[in-house]
Amino acid sequence: MKDGFLRVAAVTPDIKVADCDHNADEIIRLAKEAARNDASVIVFPELCVTGSTCGDLFLQKTLLDGAKAAVEKIAKATAKCDAVIIVGLPMEVHGKLYNCAAVMANNDVIEFVPKKKISASEAGVFAPWEASSLFLERSKLFSSFLTDVGSFIFECENIPELALGIEIGDDNTAESLAKAGATVICNLSASPEIVGRSSAVKKLAEVKSAQLHCGYIRANAGMGESTRDLVFSGYNLIAENGKIIAESRKFTTGITYTEIDLFRIAAERRADKNFTVKFTPENFDYSQFVMKKKDLDLTRRFSLNPFVPENKDELCNRCEEILTMQATGLATRLRHINGKTAVVGLSGGLDSTLALIVTVHAFDMLGLDRKGIVTVTMPCFGTTSRTKNNAYYLAEAYGVTLKEINIAAAVRQHFADIGQDENNLDVTYENSQARERTQVLMDIANMMNGLVIGTGDLSELALGWATYNGDHMSMYGVNGSVPKTLVRHLVAFESNNTKDTKLSEVLRDILDTPVSPELLPPKEGEISQKTEDIVGPYELHDFFLYYLVRCGFAPSKIFRIAEKTFAGIYDSETIKKWLTIFVRRFFTQQFKRSCLPDGPKVGTVSLSPRGDWNMPSDACVRLWLEDLEK
Repeated sequence: MKDGFLRVAAVTPDIKVADCDHNADEIIRLAKEAARNDASVIVFPELCVTGSTCGDLFLQKTLLDGAKAAVEKIAKATAKCDAVIIVGLPMEVHGKLYNCAAVMANNDVIEFVPKKKISASEAGVFAPWEASSLFLERSKLFSSFLTDVGSFIFECENIPELALGIEIGDDNTAESLAKAGATVICNLSASPEIVGRSSAVKKLAEVKSAQLHCGYIRANAGMGESTRDLVFSGYNLIAENGKIIAESRKFTTGITYTEIDLFRIAAERRADKNFTVKFTPENFDYSQFVMKKKDLDLTRRFSLNPFVPENKDELCNRCEEILTMQATGLATRLRHINGKTAVVGLSGGLDSTLALIVTVHAFDMLGLDRKGIVTVTMPCFGTTSRTKNNAYYLAEAYGVTLKEINIAAAVRQHFADIGQDENNLDVTYENSQARERTQVLMDIANMMNGLVIGTGDLSELALGWATYNGDHMSMYGVNGSVPKTLVRHLVAFESNNTKDTKLSEVLRDILDTPVSPELLPPKEGEISQKTEDIVGPYELHDFFLYYLVRCGFAPSKIFRIAEKTFAGIYDSETIKKWLTIFVRRFFTQQFKRSCLPDGPKVGTVSLSPRGDWNMPSDACVRLWLEDLEK
């Protein structure tokens, strides 16, 4: 089970109602196929051994005996399958009939789990499992094995992160199972299809798996069930931590696979201080099994840009919401200090453009005159006409105040004062310009009783790609929790939604401009210093950032999923090179994040030291680099 990935399967067999022998053969065939494909947990639908639409036939001893014989047949035939196999059947216990799940592993049937809540249509046949009925003594309900019937958490002895909880139909026991320690909930369902039900089931699985920090496997009845009054779609899904990671097409049979990340589930639970596992033997018993650990070739898909929604409508909604949150944060701060002026260093690049957009929206919220937004362009040794012109066009289009202050003379005076050779294009050469720009912005803000609006984004903070006490500092940083890959979409959203054709053209040209601090002299009038050539592609760094901070993954695991995700875009050597740089810089540059200005948190990842990311500035990176070298 390398990196915590466990392959699971939700299976819909093509059954025949009341033909237990046929159904057993179909279950055995699919279970063996799933096991050959390295599935470790294989979940079948509710009452799949008999079919869920048998009606009063469930009361017939012939059918009940056939179901028991079928389960024995399945257990024996799958004895060599290294997997937990869960099937649904009717079972008589002490004179009552229960809708049960048989849990098989280690060449045996471990236990039977009965359904707790019975619908009106089931009440004439099945009895609900009551608390007073819990934990029957081990009895010989079957000829070939002894077993218990009751509510269980199935714990894997050699994989401590794996604990299975069984939910049948609409029992709604997922929360109590998770709070009792279950990390993967297996839902055996026989839910007929009606218009809209699959969407509701999908949303419910997303909500459950998010709230409970768990994996959720739903196997539903399908082809072969009686269609006298109902139709069954066989819609199966697998969810994890609020996302559907695999689903089947409706009205199909067969196997749906993916890998659940047990390590991520454990990390989410560690991070959520409000989630507490309480072992409750009065409600659940704990049954153990052993499972072989398997190294898998991952079939699971990971998003290329985890901070950016893939659905276009969702992306538009996300952009609108984030811009509103950023603007609301700034508007609230301005109103609190009775501020009427904001100062933005406008370079003509992406980050300062987004900062200006946010500031304009905030001023509009407050009904303030946009002329109170003072944009300052400060050309120096590396400034190109393209970015300078775009800064002018932006200021004009938004109707804000623009000042041009050429800082070259001031920087040269500073070089003379400290003895810096202007021909030495070292870090002092670059940072002197960045710090001079910040000084100018701060002093203008003092003169005008305004706030300096920070432009640096989350990706730059993660890498420490900012000049300490230069662009690193401001009076309110509106972009501090927005990653670079999302900055582009926010600017594009503004471009698509403005009615000003000229503004839209300028914003699109800014989107096409290479990311650069413009601190080194241009070559033939073009930008010579491209950030992504120096620190690496931001799409990789944002990927690394998400899985390191949001998910708590080890660098070796991040490397593994990045190899799969970026296959055909970057080779393994390139990914490892930039990941090594990211990890090293993430640790060594923490001191810059330890004294960040205030700014609005807009997403699940933030590096603010005031509650989101508390890390010592002198933490040692050795363990993380050693892990990557593995």
